Amino acid sequence: MIQCVSALNYDTIIEIIIKGESRLKTYNVAIMGATGAVGQQMKEQLEKRNFPVNEIRFLSSSRSAGSNIDFKGKTYTVQEAVPESFDGIDIALFSAGGSVSEKFAPEAVKRGAIVIDNTSAFRMDPEVPLVVPEVNKSDLSLHKGIISNPNCSTIQMVCALQPLKEQFGLTKIVVSTYQAVSGAGIDAINELKSQADAGFDQAGKAEAKMLPVKSAEKHYPIAYNAIPQIDVFADNGYTLEEMKMINETKKIMHDDSLSVAATCVRLPVVTGHSESVYVELNAAPALEDVKAAISAAPGVELMDDPSQQLYPMPLMAAGLDEVFVGRVRLDLDNPQGFHLWVVSDNLVKGAALNSVQIAEALIEEKII
Repeated sequence: MIQCVSALNYDTIIEIIIKGESRLKTYNVAIMGATGAVGQQMKEQLEKRNFPVNEIRFLSSSRSAGSNIDFKGKTYTVQEAVPESFDGIDIALFSAGGSVSEKFAPEAVKRGAIVIDNTSAFRMDPEVPLVVPEVNKSDLSLHKGIISNPNCSTIQMVCALQPLKEQFGLTKIVVSTYQAVSGAGIDAINELKSQADAGFDQAGKAEAKMLPVKSAEKHYPIAYNAIPQIDVFADNGYTLEEMKMINETKKIMHDDSLSVAATCVRLPVVTGHSESVYVELNAAPALEDVKAAISAAPGVELMDDPSQQLYPMPLMAAGLDEVFVGRVRLDLDNPQGFHLWVVSDNLVKGAALNSVQIAEALIEEKII
């Protein structure tokens, strides 16, 4: 044993010690918006992935404060968020709305925390990295206290397309989304269920208060329906959800010249976003090479066998971590064009899991 140790050089011994210490190190974590759908999923992901938590704090507005949350066999009381809630916190996961992030994220950073924000508050801030770890993990080193989690629809799309960009070059993306109501929150899920229970004949007359936009004057039922509006319209005729996908994709992929167009639609699906994606590449690879690139991508699972009617659907993707890709086919008129069908759980990879993976990457890269 002495001979084995003496045979190791000094740098190797130090590396072993450092790795051992990093495995033992734990972190103080806060979840802001802990009682919401994404906040609950963040808690579950921390448990499921055995994230090295020392202390955890569950934070919310005054309305939800006082409720209880179980974490790793212990019961915690949800606290009303105040600036001092972030004293001693290393990592703060935010998912409580943009105005809340704008108010509390700088306070958390001021107190030494790294904020991983799941809202749109900071996504297009040039000083804030917008990160999907499988795509642009290296951007984490640029953070100044806040790291943004992209829009759920953007996350699953760039995961599927990054291997094509790396191997063949990517020039154009046209995407149509088919998004679940869980993206609009728990109240939207409950409204879908009540409208569906009313039946097809009465759904059009059922009370609608949530969609397409809760704050808008006009609302439409979602049961038995498809609403081609997610978020409010910008002056250019695109919704803010569509503009998020366009701008975030360019930022994450570091390519302002990339042509991106999006149409975002809400469907009566509880959980799981689907996307029809058309891409144009710099090259004209064989279909099997495109499939092989997608299949080898981290966090992506190719599910594509038309002869067996095998393709991803939101019902089978619910609760799973992966981004699923199927219906991969060559465009009939353009040898550099390909069509894909991309499905993922919008609350898991589209929100909570990606946030926790960012936290894991901070540790892995020794940024925290």
